[in-house]
Amino acid sequence: MSSRRQTRLYMNSKDKILSWSDLQEQVQAWQKQGQKIVFTNGCFDILHLGHVDYLEKARQLGDKLVLGLNTDASISRIKGPSRPLQDEMSRARVMASLLFVDAVVFFDEDTPLELIKAVQPDILVKGDDYSIENIVGQDVVTARGGEVKTVPLVKGYSTTNVVKKIENQNKS
Repeated sequence: MSSRRQTRLYMNSKDKILSWSDLQEQVQAWQKQGQKIVFTNGCFDILHLGHVDYLEKARQLGDKLVLGLNTDASISRIKGPSRPLQDEMSRARVMASLLFVDAVVFFDEDTPLELIKAVQPDILVKGDDYSIENIVGQDVVTARGGEVKTVPLVKGYSTTNVVKKIENQNKS
């Protein structure tokens, strides 16, 4: 395999972490090529099987997967002062290292609504613990002809469960 071909298959994880404006340009370029953009979001504090399975399923719904990642400040506001467990750049690099994640972008708000408006994805995805009518941004996506979908989650996997298991093992 030529080195040029290898370069196309491999991208540094840092290069997938984009600003809002760079992401908007990239998404527009992908859409001009006829590619369907899938968007999802979350904290992704400790990567586990539930995350991997969810993101793989989300990516299979379209051609490119954009991941909105909560900043440290927004996670602390939502989940309390003991979270996040990992800083935002660490979380972003881990998420960007996944082959099925095409772009990672931070958002500091409590919800990704403004980011969804900026990205204008073709498909908005959340886990099946959400009902479609309660997914933030669903009205924005459907108003422009996009789709909102849920994907089944792997039962028993969550960052909270992982943290509890670690805490219980440390008590033993």
